[in-house]
Amino acid sequence: MKLSRIALAGGVAASTVLLIAGPAAAHVSVQPVGEAAKGGYATINFKVPNERDQASTVKLEVNFPADHPLSSVTPQAVPGWDIKVDKSKLDKPIESHGRKITEAVSKVTWTADDSEIAPGFFQQFPVSVGALPEDADQLVFKAIQTYDNKEVVRWIEEPTEGGEEPDSPAPVLKLTAAADDHHGGGAADDAKEGDDHKAADTAASAKETHAAASSSSSDTTARTLGIIGIVIGVAGVAFGVLAGRRRSA
Repeated sequence: MKLSRIALAGGVAASTVLLIAGPAAAHVSVQPVGEAAKGGYATINFKVPNERDQASTVKLEVNFPADHPLSSVTPQAVPGWDIKVDKSKLDKPIESHGRKITEAVSKVTWTADDSEIAPGFFQQFPVSVGALPEDADQLVFKAIQTYDNKEVVRWIEEPTEGGEEPDSPAPVLKLTAAADDHHGGGAADDAKEGDDHKAADTAASAKETHAAASSSSSDTTARTLGIIGIVIGVAGVAFGVLAGRRRSA
């Protein structure tokens, strides 16, 4: 009896943990496509799961960090969703590629048009962003998720390093070390350029080899024809001499 009570208590505790952890694991999150390097540009996806059984998600609002404004924010079109981009004046202008930026995107809103995120599904909302700050290790985006039953869930609590995950954590984008080429693709371009040079060298070498082979073949043919001509000439002379002797006899 005692063991059964302990087992029952353990099962209830485990179920409680799962019930508490379940909703927290299904929050709005943000992940880069590849890496999000400091000082560079990246494409990031806001992943929005539907954690309700009887309602669909019809709206997502993402607030961009004001402490690290991004000079370039370009959402990718998502079929069935309208996109609105809000900008605000910066308290302190920032420099980007030699230009002074006085305003930045403060919020992007996706509203369902002829689509929605049904129960049991999730949707990703891609955005191209940059230039990412060089003096930060992460960016915090506060998100608001709205359901078709008018319920609003605010994913705005900033997680603390070493602390427990909040009940409604805000999406956090982790930044990696700065890359040599902030726009990305530099290494790939260099490799491609090297491959192009190698291909060109190989083609040139092949052309030279073909030309040499053709020249060698032509020289051999000429020599062969010359020798045949000499042999025919000698035979002709010999035939003429013999014919002359016979007539003289």
